[in-house]
Amino acid sequence: MTLGEKLKMLREKRGWTQTQAAEKLGVSSQVISNYERDYRSPDADNLKKLAELYSTTTDYLTGLVDDPSPRVNNPIPKEGTKPEKDSKLNLFFYDGLEGYDDLSPEEQEAFREHMYDEARQAIELVKKLKKQGKRGGMYER
Repeated sequence: MTLGEKLKMLREKRGWTQTQAAEKLGVSSQVISNYERDYRSPDADNLKKLAELYSTTTDYLTGLVDDPSPRVNNPIPKEGTKPEKDSKLNLFFYDGLEGYDDLSPEEQEAFREHMYDEARQAIELVKKLKKQGKRGGMYER
């Protein structure tokens, strides 16, 4: 799938016209049309904006990876600690979540960050319960 085909698919998935996508990106609808028909490629700045707009990565748009899920970067490790593995938060549940597509790219990013923090807290809770030897529930192995 070409960059243009991906852009068109992501736009249509949201139910946006080229004009609506152009307004959100701050370009003309002709620019969006040219991107989608592969007549023109976005510059680095617009590529990043498109990835944010469509809640994906520039790596997906440019064909470096096949997974459109947004990546969540881990924080820089504290001195004397091992860096965490590169993590990816696959928010399969937000696809089609009512109201998600109405959020701005900044609001979508805030949502994903919040959900990532919640998931990490849940993992820590499960680990703690397992260490405490809690029995008889979903935490028992």
